[in-house]
Amino acid sequence: MSPQFIAYTPDVESVEPDFDENVRKLIATMEQHVTGSMTSDGNGRALREAHSKGYGLVRGEVEILDGLPAEYAQGIYATPGRHDALVRFSNGSARPGPDDKLGGSVGLALKMFGIDGPTLLEDEPDSGTFDCTTINAPVFFCSTVRHYLFVQELFLRAGAYFAEGRPGRRRFCRDYVTGMGTLAPEEWAWEELLAFLALAQRPLVNVLLSTYTTMGAVRHGDHVAKVRLAPDPMCAVAVAERSMDPAAKGDFFRPALVAELRERPYAFRIQVQLCTGLDRMPVDDLTVEWPEWLSPYVTVARLRFPAQDISGADNLERMDALSFTPWRVTAAHRPLGSIMRARKEAYRRSSVLRHRLNHQERREPRTADEVLPLKAPDPRTTTPKVSGPATGP
Repeated sequence: MSPQFIAYTPDVESVEPDFDENVRKLIATMEQHVTGSMTSDGNGRALREAHSKGYGLVRGEVEILDGLPAEYAQGIYATPGRHDALVRFSNGSARPGPDDKLGGSVGLALKMFGIDGPTLLEDEPDSGTFDCTTINAPVFFCSTVRHYLFVQELFLRAGAYFAEGRPGRRRFCRDYVTGMGTLAPEEWAWEELLAFLALAQRPLVNVLLSTYTTMGAVRHGDHVAKVRLAPDPMCAVAVAERSMDPAAKGDFFRPALVAELRERPYAFRIQVQLCTGLDRMPVDDLTVEWPEWLSPYVTVARLRFPAQDISGADNLERMDALSFTPWRVTAAHRPLGSIMRARKEAYRRSSVLRHRLNHQERREPRTADEVLPLKAPDPRTTTPKVSGPATGP
């Protein structure tokens, strides 16, 4: 018997108390961080409030598959075809630094071109682009904007906590659970802390080997869904530099990504998981992983990277000038839940401020070529292929 998928209606998500006021507080803290980053972290440049360190901008192509079941052939996935794409790989931390200090939380932000229909962004409805922002974990470390307010403050102070060793780590966990003393015991954020610890302990692997999810739910035409990008198994087994040495010093994620894409093409599968019940697959609680046995992920498109050279400093400059937001989508793919809803204005304000402080033109590109013309690798710089057994991701 095929599963019964939940139909999208506006009431699949609830309204968080004091949502507007909490979003205003969130944006104020975010803008303070972005402005302060010019002197504290950015060497004269304003940085993103999260995912501040990018590992590379990659040119790709998304192929939307033909012959999908009707439940999955929704919105942009109802029309088979190919779309140029750009992908930004980044660390999830709010502060830059050497990779050995930042951990294994990694993001993949995808931008597709040539998408018909207005976006949900009032200031750029006709961009023709479509964004998907994901991290390498199936859950997120908070579910309400109220919780995000104290988590945001904790993360900005994380360096001071962890510099104290074990006492600082214990104090960090205590302040996380209690909301820095603002939560009643029955509201303590145990699930949020556990989700954060699971995310913080992600293994250090080549960014091409992680599976990335939207964390929060999105509308999928007539249904409710989560979206993920999973490595194509045939490509994953060929990756030479797989695990990143946790004892290594300095940077290792970008060099491994550069070396791999210089050597060979790569691909991800874009997959959709449809909601079958809001009790086990909630929209408003991002700490809950949706069980795949209730509803498996189904591949709706493929993201392919040709072999390319992303080693130059200009690659990082082009990447820095781009903006990504889960709200640069058509109405059929509307983000759902409080955290996703808060990101609309927060991401826009962060982008506007960052571009203004950095004296960058803030303009959504019309084509991928406009940002990153495909640069084939120089055969003289390719590395020898590694022989021997390889394991899957």
